[in-house]
Amino acid sequence: MSDISLPHDLAFHGDGGGTIIMLVMDGLGGLPHPDTGRTELESAATPHLDALAARSSLGMLAPVGHGITPGSGPGHLALFGYDPVESMIGRGVLSALGVGFELWPGDVAARINLATVDGDGVVTDRRAGRPSDEDGRRVIETVRNGLRAPEGVDVTLIHEKEHRAVLVLRGEGLGADVADTDPQRTGLPPIPATAIGADPASERMASTVQGILDQVRDILADEPRVNSFLARGFAAFTPYPSFETRYGLRAVAVAKYPMYRGVASLVGMTIDGVPDSNEGSVEMLERHFGAYDFYFIHFKDTDSRAHDGDFEGKVAAIEEVDALLPRVTDLGADVLVVTGDHSTSALYGEHSWHHVPTLVASNWTRPSAEVFGESSCRGGDLGVVPGKELMALALAHAVRLDKYGA
Repeated sequence: MSDISLPHDLAFHGDGGGTIIMLVMDGLGGLPHPDTGRTELESAATPHLDALAARSSLGMLAPVGHGITPGSGPGHLALFGYDPVESMIGRGVLSALGVGFELWPGDVAARINLATVDGDGVVTDRRAGRPSDEDGRRVIETVRNGLRAPEGVDVTLIHEKEHRAVLVLRGEGLGADVADTDPQRTGLPPIPATAIGADPASERMASTVQGILDQVRDILADEPRVNSFLARGFAAFTPYPSFETRYGLRAVAVAKYPMYRGVASLVGMTIDGVPDSNEGSVEMLERHFGAYDFYFIHFKDTDSRAHDGDFEGKVAAIEEVDALLPRVTDLGADVLVVTGDHSTSALYGEHSWHHVPTLVASNWTRPSAEVFGESSCRGGDLGVVPGKELMALALAHAVRLDKYGA
């Protein structure tokens, strides 16, 4: 019986093979508008994406599995060729890595929402009015200065962006099986931190976390808006095999938002700078090009507008990326993949299970259409691609995989 693991056991290690750019428009897939029958992507004016599609292989991506709605973490892990079920990782670890914190094996991290509770202890705003980054940093510094760390536990608090922060706990005997304290809606009190199951290490962690959250309420008692923390996404850090180990690829990530830098960092991609805009992302890609084998560039606005229920806003976000595409194609990568980590329709307003339109451009394609959209991709030669197999296609088109078998 063979113990070969595909595709990485077939990947070239060393010189040779082509360069790959993976361009991800977050939440790219959509649903047809009832007035037009066209999705956001099909409604957008995308001359450059359409021209690229006309020389590409097209298909639809199933990020995790049929009927499964993926989170952003599993969606991106699948894009990078890691099994999103076997490689499940909590959002806390991704957020910690995304802000550049060096995690050690066994560290436990959680995402923090700065929140507002009323005099009865009921959550009235899960995002505390979306404070500015400056105000968010001030609040985190106030808590840091007033917090008494539990004995034997190192506590690190890092502001991420606006109402978001990261909590990292380091110490012996700490488990990560702790339920979220975020009730996920207003009108309810924060949920007490409790262990999931009867694991003593996680019970100790739950008690430690609750003690910290109680202190935070006292420290922030006089704050007008941010007077509570909600914790979610508890996860223990375990190192992952890197891109270079698996595929022989030196990889770099260009992403504005910390969580996506976190996923990239988890799999060993270089993070060298943080762009402040879509154009800044392309400028950073241009600066890096030539120094690596694999380039991941991420655009968030497509997903954000869809979560807002803004159909035309998502259309505009797609058009903005399309306008920048010639600068990406002019770099001359051997393979350009355009896809998304999941679908987020403005009509649905949340991540969904629908397949994601995907193209692979190289010298070795079977073009089938002259436009890039859900309908044209459904008829493409790639068919429906399992998310974790997209990297194999990218490597194959870059001529970076050996033949399997005699």
